[in-house]
Amino acid sequence: MKHGLHVALVALGIIAPHAALAHQSPYSYLDLRIEPGRIEGRVAAHVVDFAHEIGLSTPDSLLDSSYVAGRAAALEALLGARLDARADGTRIRPEWIGFEIDRDRRLVAFRFRSASAASPGRIEISGPLFPYDPAHETYANVYQGAALRGQELLDASHPSATAYLGGAPGVLAVVRTFVPAGMHHIFIGPDHILFIIGLLLLGGGVGRLLKIVTAFTVAHSITLALAALEIVNPPSRLIEPAIALSIMVVGIENLIGGGKRDVRAVLAFTFGFVHGFGFAGVLREFGLPPAALGWSLFSFNLGVELGQACIVLAVTPLLALAHARRPALAGRIVTVGSACVIAAGAYWFVQRVLFA
Repeated sequence: MKHGLHVALVALGIIAPHAALAHQSPYSYLDLRIEPGRIEGRVAAHVVDFAHEIGLSTPDSLLDSSYVAGRAAALEALLGARLDARADGTRIRPEWIGFEIDRDRRLVAFRFRSASAASPGRIEISGPLFPYDPAHETYANVYQGAALRGQELLDASHPSATAYLGGAPGVLAVVRTFVPAGMHHIFIGPDHILFIIGLLLLGGGVGRLLKIVTAFTVAHSITLALAALEIVNPPSRLIEPAIALSIMVVGIENLIGGGKRDVRAVLAFTFGFVHGFGFAGVLREFGLPPAALGWSLFSFNLGVELGQACIVLAVTPLLALAHARRPALAGRIVTVGSACVIAAGAYWFVQRVLFA
């Protein structure tokens, strides 16, 4: 019996230090409030996290205000190094102005402020604040005055967040972010590029080409908005093969219908709905800011249109020149180009159906 008690006490002595350092709420909190000419902030973290980072063996010592005051410089330096928050790309440099202790939750919170020369439009935050613990999470809130502009949970799988503020600076920040994102998606999406080129291969006058491009634009803008707003949200396992199928159909139509009929505007409008759902999938992954939903959606779509316009302006003059001066060459371009379009569409279709 004594031997068993001795073993139990030894085991307790081994476990106790680890239990003291462990905590079941590995959370920290970051609040940023954007005011005219300044940024105010508050960072709160569990005493166990602070103790681990500064090499303190007794975390609950940090529940004593005089003890924290004696180590405030070290704790503030730690938080200053870990706090990665940026206003329009410029890192926020905290000026620490005090601390408070929440004994019930075993938290220590530090307050700070930072000068802001201009009204920022975008706040970017990276985290979590204590990456030594894989389970650690940082709750981040961004306010503009009394209005909550962004609320995110940062962890190892989601280490960054962006909040867009109100007013002209916020709108400009949204436009600067989402217009390039829309253009980038067009330029890295060979299926969308090939669909557009397939529509242009037969050539035609400015009015006809404008009609085709406009039909595609109107259709994909509708479904982009519907899907981004989660009104209609078909699964990608259906949309991606359908996009590949649309490419095949355009190529086939060029070969069997070229010179007899021109239904490219109808095809552009019909399949534009499908491509719009594809654009929306990328936009959802990129993240729509709730506080600037309309502007972000408009800006992304504008970027898509600009990217599309670049393709049209690059391809159309060359095709027009070939049709005007070398009709035989233009015919071969249509035949070979359409065959390539069909082959690529068929490859993507099989790949997306069988291996998605």
